[in-house]
Amino acid sequence: MKSTKVRESPIVVIRNVEVWYRNLCTFLVPYRFPEIQIVMRLLTVLFASSLLLVGCTSSTSDPASDASMEDLARGIHERAITLDTHDDINVRNFTEEANYTMDLPTQVNIPKMNAGGLDVAWLVVYTGQGELTDEGYAAAYENAVSKFEAIHWLAEEKAPDQIEIAYTSDDVRRIVGEGKKVAMIGVENAYPVGLDLDNIRQFQEWGARYMSLSHNGHSQFSDSNTGERDDVWLHDGLSDLGRQAIAEMNRWGIMVDLSHPSKKANMETMALSRAPVMASHSSARALNDVSRNLDDEELMALKENGGVVQTVAFRSYVDADKHSAWQEAVNDLRTSIAQSMDIELVASRRDLFTMSPEAREAYRERVRPVEEALEARMDEIEAGPVDVADFVDHIDYLVELIGLDHVGISSDFDGGGGVEGWMDASETFNVTMELVRRGYTEDQIAQLWSGNLLRVLDEVQQVAAQIQAEAS
Repeated sequence: MKSTKVRESPIVVIRNVEVWYRNLCTFLVPYRFPEIQIVMRLLTVLFASSLLLVGCTSSTSDPASDASMEDLARGIHERAITLDTHDDINVRNFTEEANYTMDLPTQVNIPKMNAGGLDVAWLVVYTGQGELTDEGYAAAYENAVSKFEAIHWLAEEKAPDQIEIAYTSDDVRRIVGEGKKVAMIGVENAYPVGLDLDNIRQFQEWGARYMSLSHNGHSQFSDSNTGERDDVWLHDGLSDLGRQAIAEMNRWGIMVDLSHPSKKANMETMALSRAPVMASHSSARALNDVSRNLDDEELMALKENGGVVQTVAFRSYVDADKHSAWQEAVNDLRTSIAQSMDIELVASRRDLFTMSPEAREAYRERVRPVEEALEARMDEIEAGPVDVADFVDHIDYLVELIGLDHVGISSDFDGGGGVEGWMDASETFNVTMELVRRGYTEDQIAQLWSGNLLRVLDEVQQVAAQIQAEAS
């Protein structure tokens, strides 16, 4: 693949200067000699001056240059294998009456993937955390089976000419080469495994290629990041069963996903795993301090492990303060519109989940005029939403901290994910466009979109083959 460095836009010059500056300052930070500190202050002044100068020269956009950059980005986007590692599903959207061959009001489906040039969607077998009892495990297992079956039904019965399940990186490249979309399967929360570790191999045979040991709530395998809320923990990291589960996942070629367990569990996981790990949908905690993001210590351990973090476009994980300010402004305007129409709104979105499906649909129909009026008046809101540029700031940070080889891309679509400019799969090109604006080359963009994740999958499967050979 040809490597093309973007040079047309002054924005790229700014980004290149910024990267150089950050790298140099990172190198100098440990040195506390007064002379070094003076040099760093001078560099800061020079850096700010360079931004001002370049910004002045770019105050008037060159339409020809912008068009050239977009053409370049579209070519890169078409040639790259674009892969999103986290898309939630609902089995109600895998029926003859409603399925992903249709442009449903979901953030991901085949029409939206086609429109946005998204090649690979990791469809997620998600199970919420329940009681650690035989009854809880049985219900969780049944839920997981229903989602595995739904994905296989779509790819093997409903639309095999449009989408196919991939089990290896070679499958991905072959299916994309045939002009079809790719489904891959991740398991969010190992709770459905219950106490029977043989289920790990069963999930692998059904197509699971990554699995997290917990979700929001402590599982039988691992503490969750949610323990930070009340400082109440169940295992102080991993349980003994969790350590055994990591060995089984290594044996059968399932990537261990770090996105929901606690930091202590993640650090122990990386120390134990014989294979590289991944974080299917997390961003940089240094930029936004929420427990679902990974801090620098975890990220450096992930680099040492050889893994990959799939930067997530989830607004409150990208910039919680900016999102809260925007959300408050939107809610205020929505409330004002509803009052003028004499329409009562639910107190919070959480109330919607307590309604029956019929009541929820009736409510949405009743407030539709409010939402339509809100959409028409969004330009009145001064606070800006979290957008693709904010999201790519996290990619920049991660690349600078742990290296481009360990960074990827995810959305958490249909699970709360999305940023302005990438609110569903049809807008996927906008991420590539922003990466091009910042000076990433074609090869680098291909790595971010899929190359790094597929490399980790290959290595995990190679380790599995070695472990199985050792046991024979």
